[in-house]
Amino acid sequence: MEELTPREAAGKALADLGDLRKDVVVVVADTGETTRARFFAERHPDRFFNVGIAEQAMAAISAGLAYAGFMPYALTFAEFMLRAWEIIRNSVARLNLPVRFIGTHAGFSDPYDGPSHQALEDIALFRVLPNFTVIAPADSCETYRAVMATAEVRGPVYVRVGRDFHIPATCDLYKVFEVGKGYVAADGSDVAIMTTGQMLGYAIDAAHILREKGISAAVLHFPTIKPLDLTLLSRYARAVKAIVTVEEHMVHGGFGSAVAEALANIGPKPLAMMGVKTFGRTAKSPEELYRYFGLTPENIAARAEELISLAR
Repeated sequence: MEELTPREAAGKALADLGDLRKDVVVVVADTGETTRARFFAERHPDRFFNVGIAEQAMAAISAGLAYAGFMPYALTFAEFMLRAWEIIRNSVARLNLPVRFIGTHAGFSDPYDGPSHQALEDIALFRVLPNFTVIAPADSCETYRAVMATAEVRGPVYVRVGRDFHIPATCDLYKVFEVGKGYVAADGSDVAIMTTGQMLGYAIDAAHILREKGISAAVLHFPTIKPLDLTLLSRYARAVKAIVTVEEHMVHGGFGSAVAEALANIGPKPLAMMGVKTFGRTAKSPEELYRYFGLTPENIAARAEELISLAR
């Protein structure tokens, strides 16, 4: 699975789900090739529907299919998915229908097309919707497992997927993806680096940098942002001196906000939220954007070290 890109892993998972379940259908907004939903279309052409560049229609048709007893998966770029948010709110979330939305090319994974194509608000917009489960896999291995696991979720789901670039991190972390479960990528007692999605690999690298400086850093990965694994979060929040959240998303309303909301009920803890505070930009690679927005392992380690010094 590591040899696949995230969008290819999502496409493969859909094709395999189609083999296992006859109620699975796929709806795309003229994005069958770019999302790799064509993998499903090649095996199950009678259950594949392209509605054209009409994301609102994609959402409405998917709602109708779900209401009729099917399990639709709707795919387009994560940024374009936001065009259909009102339809998703009113026709899917309010009725608690089992539509699975997969937004590809999320975050900085599409650097070449610039800020118009870089979804940095999608977690916030889907997290706020009642009944929704929100998932952000770290890499291709986790993307495949997550998409397969969505078939067992009741109600609507949003899965945030990258394009081609990923930092392999989860293939050996665990073998079975469980929706709503967080994972300990590294144990530690001084600071907890909590992350979701693509940033897991960089968080692990940051923990290595901190260990070389004598700082014990835990890395907690939360591929499911909603519902958040509050048991895991609470255990480490009580054990460490400080928490740093890292995400490839706006800091407002995203993963860091979800952690902060949980901490409000658990108890105060020094917290730094690392992410983005403005729109993206055109670049040659995702790595260039991570550097520009200060989301490198070195930046994460430095912020964690600074927070620990303040917490002492």
